[in-house]
Amino acid sequence: MKYFSVNLYKKILNCAIAEGLSKRDFEDFPISLEEVENLKFISADDHLKAHELLDKKLKPGFAIRVGQQMKIEDYGVLGLSWRTCSKVKEIFERSERYFKLLSNTYKWEVKEGKVTSHIILNRDDNRRGLQLSSEASLSATVVVVQAMSEKKLCPTEVSFKHNPPKDLSSFNEAFKCPVNFNQPIYSISYRTDDLNLTTAKADASINGYLLKQVDEQTKGIKIPGSKLVRDIELLIQDALPTGIPSIHHIANLTAMSNRTLTRRLSEAGVTYRDLIKKTQEHLAKEMLSNNVYNIGEIAFLTGFSEQSAFNRAFKKWTDLTPSEFRKSI
Repeated sequence: MKYFSVNLYKKILNCAIAEGLSKRDFEDFPISLEEVENLKFISADDHLKAHELLDKKLKPGFAIRVGQQMKIEDYGVLGLSWRTCSKVKEIFERSERYFKLLSNTYKWEVKEGKVTSHIILNRDDNRRGLQLSSEASLSATVVVVQAMSEKKLCPTEVSFKHNPPKDLSSFNEAFKCPVNFNQPIYSISYRTDDLNLTTAKADASINGYLLKQVDEQTKGIKIPGSKLVRDIELLIQDALPTGIPSIHHIANLTAMSNRTLTRRLSEAGVTYRDLIKKTQEHLAKEMLSNNVYNIGEIAFLTGFSEQSAFNRAFKKWTDLTPSEFRKSI
């Protein structure tokens, strides 16, 4: 079944209410706001029908305005993972890999160039609801990039497959760049240098570590091995939603060579592989101890692309499956 996260459905209905619709205006909608409270997903048909109905009831450009109202929290566990990205482009890498947590109706694809990078939204446009959902998705992309970078980064170009609307004011306000219609693909493009910017969150955590490195070199002392290990574990934890980070990636973040990082960890009595496993196991147990995330989401946040692989690894670590571990607590 094709589906959307109920959070996305609730967002478009709440935005419609903010633009003046009343409860009576939702009588012909497939699912009411009251009915969605106990749901996690709704069918794609119901979601797209809501887009189509609102397109007729509200001023042109409503889907674009919905995208502009999106917040990181609206994306659930995927949004949580974005907060730990070290570079802006990782937002798209994680979406490319894990957007199925929100919907299985489309896929993201990143094509990075030397000057310009293109983020492609692979989906059909054979229904008005799909066209409107794509408008909302590309509009929301601008908001997410700006929230993660804390900079007013604007795309260089946006492309839509469908015909242009009569009123482009919402498009121009949201994208602030050339907007093309009747194109072969849905896409949004950015300067590659902008996508390689350090995110605001990474700036705080990574730079804090680098300051310790500078202090170590200046004062001729060495960061204690236990402190180094804790710092590396935190960097690994931040990177896991993108997949298991390579030692090269972590070494770059800490301004060390691979060899130096390996030696420093060895002096502390651990290997990089040890830290990966320890961090994954600790994080998995911590999240299984509460009911905030389901097991599929925990697998994603601990670096696994498939729940089955996570189940096997967790069984190897603890002799229990994730479900058994959660029941035993």
